[in-house]
Amino acid sequence: MASVGTVTAQSMHFAAPLPLRSGAALRDYTLVYETYGTLNAARSNAVLVCHALNASHHVAGRYAGQDQATGWWDNLVGPGKPLDTDQLFVIGVNNPGSCFGSTGPMSPNPDRPGQAYGADFPVVTVEDWVDAQARLLDRLGIEQLAAVIGGSLGGMQALGWTLRHPGRVRHCIAIATAPNLSAQNIAFNEVARRAIVTDPDFHGGHYQQHGVLPRRGLRVARMLGHITYLSDDSMDAKFGRALRAPEPAYSTQEIEFQIESYLRHQADKFSEYFDANTYLLITRALDYFDPARDAGDDLARAFAPARHNRFLVVSFSTDWRFAPARSREIVKALVDNRIDVSYAEIDAPHGHDAFLLDDARYHGVLRAYFERVAREAGAARPHHAHPSPLPAPRGAGPARHEAP
Repeated sequence: MASVGTVTAQSMHFAAPLPLRSGAALRDYTLVYETYGTLNAARSNAVLVCHALNASHHVAGRYAGQDQATGWWDNLVGPGKPLDTDQLFVIGVNNPGSCFGSTGPMSPNPDRPGQAYGADFPVVTVEDWVDAQARLLDRLGIEQLAAVIGGSLGGMQALGWTLRHPGRVRHCIAIATAPNLSAQNIAFNEVARRAIVTDPDFHGGHYQQHGVLPRRGLRVARMLGHITYLSDDSMDAKFGRALRAPEPAYSTQEIEFQIESYLRHQADKFSEYFDANTYLLITRALDYFDPARDAGDDLARAFAPARHNRFLVVSFSTDWRFAPARSREIVKALVDNRIDVSYAEIDAPHGHDAFLLDDARYHGVLRAYFERVAREAGAARPHHAHPSPLPAPRGAGPARHEAP
């Protein structure tokens, strides 16, 4: 199966303020996005991919001169792949508050010339991201999505589309996700945030003004998070109790075990490219997502607006952070509304990270479902129409191309 090849990020500026769930507003902001495949003449074959905590708009392909910078879901998206770009037009959007090009804490603060937002960036929610994505689709002239898909936090956004804009999406594919975070998951996020904010280099979130980065806290946060993405079986199979040296050093400070070395390596990499304020914002958005709260804590009632949408919900047997039982809560709420839903629980050893990995059964489920999506999108196309390139965004002028 081929890759989408070399890709280029695009950016779109919005002058109109984006009202936020908190009551604040984000004004004068930019969203960075990528597209793959061709939008058909009826504009009926678009699929939006929503990213999770540390991912971005770079879903598939590579950047020119950066052979290692492969899109985070490249194994899923491309010609002949389960999300087939020969049939479907795929869009990846970097959410506001991120650190990969869209307006976020590292961006200039219009209220404080010469300074970055830092800790003054407004708190954003899953619902705010969905609304921002909808505005970008407006500019692209896409009135209705053939499908929206996401895993983990991206799955929450996919669900959010059916709650906030149900008429603008036909299919929702929610993978390794939940209708809200458990108390344990909120606790994990809080420990990670405390590691960051108690780093002496954090400076109340305005570390850029001091010319430092709270890398120590961010490393600990990443190590904690990474543990929760893996299953006990996968960690044991990969590392077990293997030592780095033939014999223990009997030290409380040295790295003794291979799993320690792995976690520190992952943490060091993460601290070089991810922003601490972004980590705080995104984990808090995870905490806040709870559609049932606005419906009297009745999840079925919360999903009532999605009665005309169709769903695929996928979970993984060893995912203890977003356990299959949480996906089944979503399925039950949909069934209670007599909503069309398919459910797949994949027996996979990899834990939460399974949604990013190659698994023949998992990809087989997605391939079959997207074939259905593509058939419906093609049926909606006039017989005389032929696929055409994406036109210039409405009201935006020529799109600017930027490196990520």
